[in-house]
Amino acid sequence: MKENKFLVAYATMSGSTQEIAEFIGQEYKNMGIAVDVQRCREVLDLREYSSVILGAPIYMFRLHKDALRFLQRFQKQLVDLPVAIFAGGPYGDNVEEDAIEVRKNLQTELGKFTWLQPLSVQLVGGRFDPALLRFPYNLIPALKTSPASDMRDWGEIQSWARSLPELVATKMTNR
Repeated sequence: MKENKFLVAYATMSGSTQEIAEFIGQEYKNMGIAVDVQRCREVLDLREYSSVILGAPIYMFRLHKDALRFLQRFQKQLVDLPVAIFAGGPYGDNVEEDAIEVRKNLQTELGKFTWLQPLSVQLVGGRFDPALLRFPYNLIPALKTSPASDMRDWGEIQSWARSLPELVATKMTNR
């Protein structure tokens, strides 16, 4: 029987999603749960995992390309695994309004994968730092002059992460 081991796979643009993934990984280690935290593009196989948590930012209306490629590459394995998804998105002054739009974008992006039935999808606040913008985003004047912000709610992220092992266990017993 396969060890109960989680994979937290992430895609990131400026490190914010990586920080969330590492935070979740540390939560699981503190709970005594075996876990690996890896960039999506570095994951080679899913055979040793009993569950996958995928994290990626929504940026310019799209889910990070590495997360999309991860879902495509591992479709055959993910269809049989419990999967949870978190996405970083809203980060500005209008977080509540922006969250509605970002949720729609996330649903649209995940809807491309009709086979995907996540246990849970969590939208988390994003972090924005104009000093970390890379090409081509560093050419957009409105982004370059936007103030830095961090809308991640670590208590909410912790609560969501801690709820997943029970959801996974329930899914595994209902197979």
